[in-house]
Amino acid sequence: MGDDSEWMKLPIDQKCEHKVWKARLNGYEEALKLFQRIEDEKSPEWGKYLGLVKKFVTESNAVAQLKGLEAALAFIENAHVAGKTTGEVVSGVVTKVFNQPKARAKELGTDICLMYIEIEKAEVVQDELLKGLDNKNPKIVVACIETLRKALSEFGSKIVTLKPVVKILPKQFESREKAVRDEAKLLAVEIYKWIRDALRPPLQNINSVQLKELEEEWVKLPSSPPKQSRFLRSQQDLKAKFEQQQAQGDQSDAVDPYELLEAVEILSKLPKDFYDKIEAKKWQERKEALEAVETLSKNPKLENGDYGDLVRSLKKVVGKDANVMLVTLAAKCLAGLAAGLRKKFGTYAGHVVPTILEKFKEKKPQVVQALQEAIDAVFLTTTLQNLSEDILAVMDNKNPSIKQQASLFLARAFRHCTQATLPKSILKPFCAAFLKQVNDSAPEVRDAAFEALGTAMKVVGEKAVNPFLADLDKIKLDKVMISIKYTPQLYLRLTGPPKKGKPASAPSGKSKKTPDNKETLESELALEVCEERAAAVLPASCLQQLDSANWKERLASMEEFQRAVETMDKAEMPCQALVRMLAKKPGWKETNFQVMQLKLHVVALIAQKGQFSKTSASVVLDGLVDKVGDVKCGGNAKEALTAIGEACSLPWTAEQVVSMAFSQKNPKNQAEALNWLANAMKEFGFAGINVKGFINNVKTALGATNPAVRTAAITLLGVMYLYMGAPLRMFFEDEKPALLAQIDAEFEKMQGQSPPAPIRGAKKTGVEDECDEEEQDEDAGAGQDIMDLLPRTDISDKITSDLVAKIGDKNWKIRKEGLDEAAAIISEAKFITANMGELPLALKGRLNDSNKILVQQTLSILQQLATAMGPGLKQHVKALGIPIITVLGDSKPNVRTAAMATLQAWVEQTGMKEWLEGEDLSEELKRENPFLRQEVLGWLAEKLPTLRTVPGDLMFCVPQLYACLEDRNGDVRKKAQDALPTFMMHLGFDKMTKATGKLKPASKDQVVAMLDKARAVMPAKPAAPAKAGGGKGSAGGAAGKKPPAKGIKEDEDKSGPIFVLVPNAKEQRIKEEKQLKILKWNFLTPRDEYVEQLKAQMSTCFAKWLQDELFHFDFQRHVKAIGVMIERLDCESDATISCLDLILKWFTLRFFDTNTTVLMKVLEYLKLLFAMLNRENYHLNEYEANSFVPYLILKVGESKDVVRKDVRAILTMLCNVYPASKVFPFLMDGTKSKNSKQRAECLEELGCLIEGYGMNVCQPTPAKSLKEIAVHIGDRDTSVRNAALNTVVAVYNVCGDQVYKLIGNVRLTPLPEYYINSADKIMYRTYRIQARQNAQHSESSHPSIPKEFQLDLDMIETDQSRVSELPDLVQHKLDELLEPIMIPEPKMRSVSPHFDELHNSTASTINFVISQVASGDINTSIQALAQIDEVLRQEDKAEVMSGHIDQFLIATLMQLRLIYNTHMADDRLDKKDIFKLYSCIIGNMLSLFSMESLAREASMGVLKDLMHGLITLMLDGRVEDIEDGQQLIRSVNLLVVRVLEKSDQTNILSALLVLLQDSLISLDSPMFSELVMKCLWRMIRFLPETINSINLDRILLDVHNFMKVFPKEKLKQLKSDVPHRTLKTLLHTLCKLTGAKILDHLSMIENRNESELEAHLRRVVKHSGNLSGLKTDRGNEKGGLRTDRMSKAKVSDILSEIFKKIGSKENTKEGLTELYEYKQKYSDADLEPFLRNTSQFFQSYVERGLRMIESEREGKGRIQTSTGTNQIIPQHGGDTGPLSSNNGEELKPAVYYERLKILRQRQGLENNSRQQQRAPISSLLSSKPSVASSTDMLHSKLSQLKESRELYQQEHNAHTHSPTHAHTRSASPSANLDDLKKRLERIKSNRQ
Repeated sequence: MGDDSEWMKLPIDQKCEHKVWKARLNGYEEALKLFQRIEDEKSPEWGKYLGLVKKFVTESNAVAQLKGLEAALAFIENAHVAGKTTGEVVSGVVTKVFNQPKARAKELGTDICLMYIEIEKAEVVQDELLKGLDNKNPKIVVACIETLRKALSEFGSKIVTLKPVVKILPKQFESREKAVRDEAKLLAVEIYKWIRDALRPPLQNINSVQLKELEEEWVKLPSSPPKQSRFLRSQQDLKAKFEQQQAQGDQSDAVDPYELLEAVEILSKLPKDFYDKIEAKKWQERKEALEAVETLSKNPKLENGDYGDLVRSLKKVVGKDANVMLVTLAAKCLAGLAAGLRKKFGTYAGHVVPTILEKFKEKKPQVVQALQEAIDAVFLTTTLQNLSEDILAVMDNKNPSIKQQASLFLARAFRHCTQATLPKSILKPFCAAFLKQVNDSAPEVRDAAFEALGTAMKVVGEKAVNPFLADLDKIKLDKVMISIKYTPQLYLRLTGPPKKGKPASAPSGKSKKTPDNKETLESELALEVCEERAAAVLPASCLQQLDSANWKERLASMEEFQRAVETMDKAEMPCQALVRMLAKKPGWKETNFQVMQLKLHVVALIAQKGQFSKTSASVVLDGLVDKVGDVKCGGNAKEALTAIGEACSLPWTAEQVVSMAFSQKNPKNQAEALNWLANAMKEFGFAGINVKGFINNVKTALGATNPAVRTAAITLLGVMYLYMGAPLRMFFEDEKPALLAQIDAEFEKMQGQSPPAPIRGAKKTGVEDECDEEEQDEDAGAGQDIMDLLPRTDISDKITSDLVAKIGDKNWKIRKEGLDEAAAIISEAKFITANMGELPLALKGRLNDSNKILVQQTLSILQQLATAMGPGLKQHVKALGIPIITVLGDSKPNVRTAAMATLQAWVEQTGMKEWLEGEDLSEELKRENPFLRQEVLGWLAEKLPTLRTVPGDLMFCVPQLYACLEDRNGDVRKKAQDALPTFMMHLGFDKMTKATGKLKPASKDQVVAMLDKARAVMPAKPAAPAKAGGGKGSAGGAAGKKPPAKGIKEDEDKSGPIFVLVPNAKEQRIKEEKQLKILKWNFLTPRDEYVEQLKAQMSTCFAKWLQDELFHFDFQRHVKAIGVMIERLDCESDATISCLDLILKWFTLRFFDTNTTVLMKVLEYLKLLFAMLNRENYHLNEYEANSFVPYLILKVGESKDVVRKDVRAILTMLCNVYPASKVFPFLMDGTKSKNSKQRAECLEELGCLIEGYGMNVCQPTPAKSLKEIAVHIGDRDTSVRNAALNTVVAVYNVCGDQVYKLIGNVRLTPLPEYYINSADKIMYRTYRIQARQNAQHSESSHPSIPKEFQLDLDMIETDQSRVSELPDLVQHKLDELLEPIMIPEPKMRSVSPHFDELHNSTASTINFVISQVASGDINTSIQALAQIDEVLRQEDKAEVMSGHIDQFLIATLMQLRLIYNTHMADDRLDKKDIFKLYSCIIGNMLSLFSMESLAREASMGVLKDLMHGLITLMLDGRVEDIEDGQQLIRSVNLLVVRVLEKSDQTNILSALLVLLQDSLISLDSPMFSELVMKCLWRMIRFLPETINSINLDRILLDVHNFMKVFPKEKLKQLKSDVPHRTLKTLLHTLCKLTGAKILDHLSMIENRNESELEAHLRRVVKHSGNLSGLKTDRGNEKGGLRTDRMSKAKVSDILSEIFKKIGSKENTKEGLTELYEYKQKYSDADLEPFLRNTSQFFQSYVERGLRMIESEREGKGRIQTSTGTNQIIPQHGGDTGPLSSNNGEELKPAVYYERLKILRQRQGLENNSRQQQRAPISSLLSSKPSVASSTDMLHSKLSQLKESRELYQQEHNAHTHSPTHAHTRSASPSANLDDLKKRLERIKSNRQ
């Protein structure tokens, strides 16, 4: 057992590692309980067990292992850090648990694996389980397969990756063990549930019998898909959503069988003579070659490789072979390759599609079918955009079969598209081609076009396709509808009758090729109809005078017209009819300019207020253009044009206006039309403008003879340049040099300007709105490049076979000729289409040329192609772009330089996306060529930081990047290290770290170290481009402009605002975080993903240069950036507030830095920031506070004082902008830190908050908060303990005694003695605080602190000789001495005696007045008491106090405490004022307790506190110093009697019992306890009269509780036996009055059989008859002497019993006490007969004992009873009661000598007599738990201070006042007495 006791003392974590298995078992059990008890998943406690969890599962002892597994499971389930242990724990489970024979162990092991999956560690778990399948123990293999199956069943195929599982499955079917095969079969069935037929191909090679069994099982499975039943932690919030999706059968993430297959390499398996045979003249040989390829291509998944030569050979067969059977075979081979390679075939798609399309001229079904399969398979490897040029090229082919098959192919392709992959920019040209085909003469072509259109409409919806069907007649539209089987409702919407205004089906009117398309289908109305409609809304006189010959009448008519239009409702306005009326004769030929101005203004009004259609616009535009150049009417005309542009869209209006202006010959109209358009572009933006529509007219204007027209044209070009940039100049390069110089000069003016934001926009409704917006996005955004507007030439016809043959010739000179010809063709065409025929393949061959000159020439041609082809170059990236990268590996520097220049030129046109997609780039990096690796990595390091997003395929390059980090070549390693941060900025640190898993251990360590370094210098992602006026505008313009010098640009950038005020951006971020779309800002240390997220969020609202500085790896840049933020804080306050959450988040990152310079700068900014927020009256929201405050609190524990000081200042300022009650919980969390400085500072801050804001600041509740604070009183660190006590002192100052109730019994570890001694100094702070608070109420300044606060504790502790108190005198340890005062309230004006003047309701008035009672101002309190007394004295009004009694008594008690603690101790206050306040209080309560109905409302708790306060007041020696102090004590005595008589008898009796119990426990002054007992004796005496009104059940419950705390033995051990006798008398009286029925009143006692009370009552009931006389006598001792005399026999019996007790060892003291009391009652009793036969020693012993009792009784009796019989409390005066003594007479030294002598004789000690005297109390306390509660601890500290203070006061009084009281003012001149006092005081101090 010795060993057991040794390890039982160890901490839990050490037990878990103990060598004794029982210790470990016990450790696991305790750990399990601990893990289940810890609520905070991020508690530091979890960290202790990180290294132990593996040992939990690998435990060697089977019994202990089960508990270890349970503990491990609890750890994984609850600990935030559990994920770190996944690998080692699951490995341990596999090797040490799955082989156990106990099923429970295996079950727990499986649960652990599944729990790891639930906490997001599925991949690691799966890897370990798959490793377990290679174990030789079949039990482990079976368990691993079973666990995989359960994981798949519960979490589903989205969580459990099936590919590696399916890969190992066939091997398990070959196992020798039947159990393994059976489990594998179950796993296969489970997998089939999730992926269905995708499982068949991988299992085709297993045993046929097993496959058959599987097929049978699969057939039995339900057809409904399985559902995920268990969710990851990240899915818990979305669980309902997941379940809903699954309930709806969401199968969008079905597993692709292709992903489960192993790739097959076929290139090496081709026949060696394949390329010879494929060129053979005999078709049979060609067929053999194709059949060999067909066989190989049937493999469902092919390994990537260079299939270029094979594809070219197959393409040649398809295109040129005359044998249709071979064409079919070749097409099947292409289909097989495309299906097997998928996206990797995309490189070759552009080469084979044109050939397949051309071959559709064949009409044989088998050929057509093979070609359809081939082109469909090829389409799936690329995008429709890449094939669009080739398909559109054949849509106009003369052969109807080709057109038909092309349309059918598009119809099939559309089915694979979505709205996202089929944007309008692609759909638009196809629809134009279909519209041509629907008019084709061949019916099969028309039908195919209808089907394609119908399919497109199904995919993208009617809104997207409708604009392109505007010119389609009804019959053809019917056929489109029939082809898609549209619903009648939709058909009606598409073909319904014309409506006024703008129907939803209207096309957008932005088609560049059909400028007269109308925005609505509003038909042109007949003139008669227009007149009729106009007459309905216009006055008759108006219409009649419109064509009057008198211009004044026409003017009046127009004014009426205008008024009518202004008041007309939009829905009722017939726009077309009104403008037709305006156009009536004289119409636009109006000669009077006033009438014309008004007419033009009315047009503008109609366009603005009505539903103005393009039909209406066509009526007026011609007239408006004609007047636009008019001097007087031009302004109104332009206003009308702008209104029409807003109604009908600017692009359409502008196109109409310009074409009309240039169809006229008036140069002024032309110039003004162009000027209007230039201004309109700035107002509307550039969205949707048809550049091609203007170019010819602008060129015409540039060639005009009128200089005004030329100038207007150049001005218009300048505005267009703002939006288009440099490419605009390409349209005018053929102009004359002089004109070109003017254009360049205008462009130069616009250099550096950004286009203005649009202030106008076209009105849109319904579907049209959405259509137009989409189209604008496409036209103005990424969907359409400015380069697309340039006219391009198709050069495919010029790329002849002879030219291709030349380029591929063996003679280098001929090859050069061919290249020269190709360059000449491109140069001549200037701008070309993407279709180049066979040229790309030919040029690709030359990039590998042995002649480096030709390689450079080829690169030059490719650069030329980039400029000529523009964005169309994208589709050639895979075929021609990637080979350029290969050239970067050339050994000659000049070739590499040329290749890099070509690469940059291509990327400028194509962007980076196409280059990073697929595995081509990673394949290039696989080449172990140092030159290539250097160049490519350098290029990527340059380009990647400029990209906002990259394709996920970039991950394919990471393994090669890691290989380059360890390359032999130093330059390669350097470039790889430079590229590492740029990869990380897109892929993230976690992904890149995970990718190191496949490296060798040594390599992995090096790479991980490099990743950590790269993480620090990772660049920020670029900001999203801001959308300017015309959408693409600024981006396009910037691209073509000459960039300014770098230094200038930086200066310009930094001069702008550093923060961008984005409306609602912060609200959006909050919303996204709530919806879990982004990570919640909550971490222990900032991880990579948090930094990435913050960068992305900052990019939209921080200046680019500032963001770069903020995330720079150099800390000095951080300091510089913060400096700028400080400078701009005031001038950009609004923007700062809009970005506040991001700013605070960035500062939290800096809190984790170790650089003090940055930290101090951060704190400086934060102080200024919170000051600004306070000035702006801004309040932090929850989102901002939660992201910042916890991390600020981390720094409050900083080791440097200057940092802590600033942090404290910030916390103070924080409470001005964020509620202190919400800051409180953050500080509470901070107290849980491991950092002792942080704990101490947080506790101090909590105290400051409580002092400043009161108890309401404590959240969630004061009780809970204070319990947590009190725990720190037992902390190991001194500063934490001091801070905790200071905080409790702050609470004590606010709420007084309530602090003990709030704290409760918190368990603490015992404190060392040195800390207990320091408590006095800590609590001394309370006095200083109270002194300062009291000083605030005094107007005069006091140079010195009051004497009470000059207490020298050290002097008192060391010098005890001056203390005048005698050890045996009762020491009044008054609880309330140190009770905290009420915080003084500001002085308020006097309360009006007339309640109604202040308040309307009586209740609120009473509440208000009662609140004034507790005021810190004496006069305020007295006035309030006077008003209440006035109410109480009037019987008719007193009832209004009903319901407020407790409230009033509590306020009164608070005032009593305030007087006791503060006013009485303040020498500055006049004692007369205090006496007056006391008098008011007592007078009020006497009035109250004279009214029984009100008095009975006082509750038990309030009565207890009231009695405590009154008794304390009577025992306060300072009261006697006040004039008439004794009179005050007599009044209090009278009040106590009233309280006892008038209160609810149950409540007061219960209150006295509880008060007695508390006084005995807290070791209060014995006199206090004795006075409480005297009150009880009085209550007992009147029990016969009150018994019927008492709730006996409650009283007996209180007695029961008393006896639980003080059992009989403990009561007897007390110094005095009076408590024991009091209790016995109470019970005896109750039994006597109720008899045996008393036993029926124990109902409220639980476990009454165990109660000592019941047994006692039964004994009393049984013997009440025999003992009633004696006990009645004892019960009535305090009532006075009995007048009747007892018989001699009775006396003899009583005395015999008493002497028996004296003679017995156990009851000696009780016997002596009874003998003394008997003599007091019967003074003439003769004791001689009983002492005659005893020894001299016994007689002396009895005599000394009686003298000792007498001296004790006399020493306590400083208060004398009053003359009345009802006064139970002794008063100063005559000796009228048993507790009285002569106050004027000093106690003689002989009394003390006698006491000392008795003590020595009794204990055999001399110097420790005081200690032994207190032994009973010590033994009483020793039975309490060794660990004290926080209340006990605080109480003990306060008691020590109170005692010291009282001693000081007693000493002070002894020296300054004449002695009037024996307790505190003994002034005996006897030297012997002084010596004795010193000696006894030393004894006392030793005891303490």
